[in-house]
Amino acid sequence: MRQLFLPYIIASFLNWAVSAHAQSQCIADAQDWSETALKRSLSAPLGLPPVLHPYDNSPSVAKIELGRKLFFDRRLSINRTMSCAMCHVPEQGFTNWELSTAIGVEGRSLKRNSPSILNVGHLNVLFHDGRDHALETQFIGPLTARNEMANPSAGYVVTLLNKLPEYALMFEDAFEAQASLDRIGMALGAYQRSVLAGNSPFDQWHFGGDEAAVSADVKRGFQIFTGKGNCSACHLIGDDHALFTDERFHDTGYAQLRDIERQNPPTSIPVQVAPGVVHEMAFSKIHSVSAKREADLGRYEVTEDPADRWRFRTPSLRNLTVTPPYMHDGHFSTLSEVIEFYNQGGSQISSQDPRIRPLGLTGVEMRDLEAFLQSLTSPDLGCLISEARVSPPDNH
Repeated sequence: MRQLFLPYIIASFLNWAVSAHAQSQCIADAQDWSETALKRSLSAPLGLPPVLHPYDNSPSVAKIELGRKLFFDRRLSINRTMSCAMCHVPEQGFTNWELSTAIGVEGRSLKRNSPSILNVGHLNVLFHDGRDHALETQFIGPLTARNEMANPSAGYVVTLLNKLPEYALMFEDAFEAQASLDRIGMALGAYQRSVLAGNSPFDQWHFGGDEAAVSADVKRGFQIFTGKGNCSACHLIGDDHALFTDERFHDTGYAQLRDIERQNPPTSIPVQVAPGVVHEMAFSKIHSVSAKREADLGRYEVTEDPADRWRFRTPSLRNLTVTPPYMHDGHFSTLSEVIEFYNQGGSQISSQDPRIRPLGLTGVEMRDLEAFLQSLTSPDLGCLISEARVSPPDNH
């Protein structure tokens, strides 16, 4: 079952409006957008470290252009209806606002929220459970998963690409060779490593020394983040950059709480049908038309080590105002819900990470903390959207 809440939809619309305005101020040139993307992937936007490109996959204009085309091409799914960009929508922070968890070919259900690809080139572990470590190989899972793009094999896609004349030219330009599985990964990796979004108001203040870049409540929120809230214990901030993640796996109590709820469904749930209008609907009616919700044991599903049950990778907090909904299953619609969860000490299940404890934040302190989190949004998102949409996707 997926969730859609009116406040969440309104917030998403406002975020879209901001992105649309930013995009209108940064129109990518069809001829040289990839040169701009290449320069960005070889630089370090304020607040971010340099991207570490693989020694055997140095970026180029041709690779980035090919990677972008692959990312948006619906022909790469079994029935030519799904592309990578349909779960990682540029205008929605390269994730998906509308659904708590993703859907694949023919509406098939996934149990996790689509993570954003913003700044993914800085990560060493990918997916919520860390099942892959490189962009060059990460794409194979979604490409062949039956509930995602549903191809019968990776080789099936390679054969398809070698039959398409435009791809033959692009692979030759990028690699002086025809399409192959490793070259698909290299091109997708090169494009995704160019999708960088730093230089946020926080960066301009904290790393750039511009005291006027953020308001007083943001500065107070930062003190809570690094002090009373102890958020920075897992969402790391370095001396000259901040990825806001330790890339480790933690049991915050949330996953186990959600599984307890899964095993003990309510008899009814509130459904908001209009502003201020909420109806109680029998859960059995929703269950009758929904796929059964699966258990999600997190990192355990990768390692099968009992110690990894309920653990998920620490997400980066950059640009999270434009990447709702939140948590690995997209259950929380707003930042205030997330803050309240951690302020109350998570689920307070005994096995959760001891750093998750009641914080005792006041209402003002929680609002200041949210203001700080909002200051992590990059002003460069519009440019990334414009580059992503520089030409129509391949849908035929």
